[in-house]
Amino acid sequence: MGKTAFIFPGQGAQYIGMGKEIAELFPSAADIFRRAGDALGFDIREMIFNGDEETLSITENTQPAILTASIACLMPLLEAGIKPDYTAGLSLGEYAAHVLSGTFSFEDAVRLVRKRGKFMQDAVPVGLGAMAAIIGLDREEVIEICEEAQNTGIIGPANFNCPGQVVVAGETAAVNEAVRLATEKGAKRAVLLNVSAPFHCIMLEPAGEQLREALKDIEVHPMTVPVVSNVTGKVIPSEDQVKELLVQQVSKSVLWEDCIRTMAEAGVDTFVEIGPGKVLGGFVKKIDKELRTFNVEDKASLDKTLGALKGVA
Repeated sequence: MGKTAFIFPGQGAQYIGMGKEIAELFPSAADIFRRAGDALGFDIREMIFNGDEETLSITENTQPAILTASIACLMPLLEAGIKPDYTAGLSLGEYAAHVLSGTFSFEDAVRLVRKRGKFMQDAVPVGLGAMAAIIGLDREEVIEICEEAQNTGIIGPANFNCPGQVVVAGETAAVNEAVRLATEKGAKRAVLLNVSAPFHCIMLEPAGEQLREALKDIEVHPMTVPVVSNVTGKVIPSEDQVKELLVQQVSKSVLWEDCIRTMAEAGVDTFVEIGPGKVLGGFVKKIDKELRTFNVEDKASLDKTLGALKGVA
């Protein structure tokens, strides 16, 4: 029997109504939305279920909203007695992985990511930074492109998502130059992303330092499930390193492909994406098409996943 990993999505996966069906069917999931509202001091459930896209896509709203929806979607799996062997999340999703593992309480995590969203948003004035996805070039080629584009401004690789898909981030002029160079060098696509700040690059270091201050008040508990870090692509060896890795994660590249490979090498053959969207499952398949992927974001996907994991599918 192979091992299972639960993985959690990052910013960009949000949509109005995420987690609603699960919350209507499972009191434990509904309770997560209530607890989030109590912790944050406003009705985030109303914002997620009945709000507007514009409000939801403000970073300091998006981050706690996705975390809340992800943990709500996790509850039915835990109630069914399914516990993963490993867990990880893409960027913001790493906080959901820590909640699952028990490193942070849900309340602490949801308050923390709201602050994280605000710090990240405030670090770079809107318009000064950008991000772009480069499709169809390998990571070495993209690293070289970033080095070439540095003569026009700050830029670096932000996400190594899967083979042939790397996201770059930095000052707008440098990102535009990287898009031009990538196209010239034969990228299938090089497109600017609809984001409000250049996440995961050195321009976000001030946000990391603010996060460090915010983390001082947070209690870290023993991890009950190994968490794989975005910064290293490896299992976090000890609770002592959790905070420092989350500080670095804000301004360092997300090594998502490495995270998946680390888990696969440890015997994981089934990845369950929990929360809005199916983007991560797509990355997993591009990393290794032999790996099984499932997701949980509504009743239909939950039923399918439970059936497969309980061996009745």
